[in-house]
Amino acid sequence: MNRLGIDHSGRFLVFEGIDGAGKSTQIRQIHKRLVERQIPVVSTFEPTDGPIGTLIRKMLAGSVETDQFTIASLFAADRTDHLMNSNNGVKAMVEQGKLVLSDRYYFSSYAYHAQYMDMDWVIQANELNAKILRPDATLFIDVDPQVCLERIRANRDSLDMYEKIDILKRVRDNYFLAFDRLEDQEKVIIIDGNESQALVEENIWKQIQQLL
Repeated sequence: MNRLGIDHSGRFLVFEGIDGAGKSTQIRQIHKRLVERQIPVVSTFEPTDGPIGTLIRKMLAGSVETDQFTIASLFAADRTDHLMNSNNGVKAMVEQGKLVLSDRYYFSSYAYHAQYMDMDWVIQANELNAKILRPDATLFIDVDPQVCLERIRANRDSLDMYEKIDILKRVRDNYFLAFDRLEDQEKVIIIDGNESQALVEENIWKQIQQLL
């Protein structure tokens, strides 16, 4: 613990939310705050930019034909590589004392893939990842699906397969089903993402200060 009272042992914090919830923006802002306080921090994301993650992105964009079970399985495999690869594996970085901020982790799979298959199957497919590294906390930025879709349309020329209003509504519902199902195993913090960007950032920062 340093003179500011911040524990510098490694941490793994995951940001979750439906598409358009503002996860990436908030991670950038929180990353800056941590750097300013000289806390060793790394930001990362899923699907990764590795070979499996690159294939997943092509599937989501519709340029590679696939089925939902294959996508779910590939997400789990990409996640294991994200944790364990020798170049920038999350597990090693946390063990080195770094604070890792991840844009999505296995709750994303539970929420998105459970539209097409039994959620228990998806949880079991990610069981190895949960055993390797469970987040110290998952911060879920909760935003109205219609607001999210409007943000996505304003910032992009094309949408991926999950970026439709009916899907976003189901995904949000599935997140809360997964949170309830795993409440004894996971620490989940709900952040109201319908507020201004600055206020959302401040609320997230307050939660992270408590975790540190």
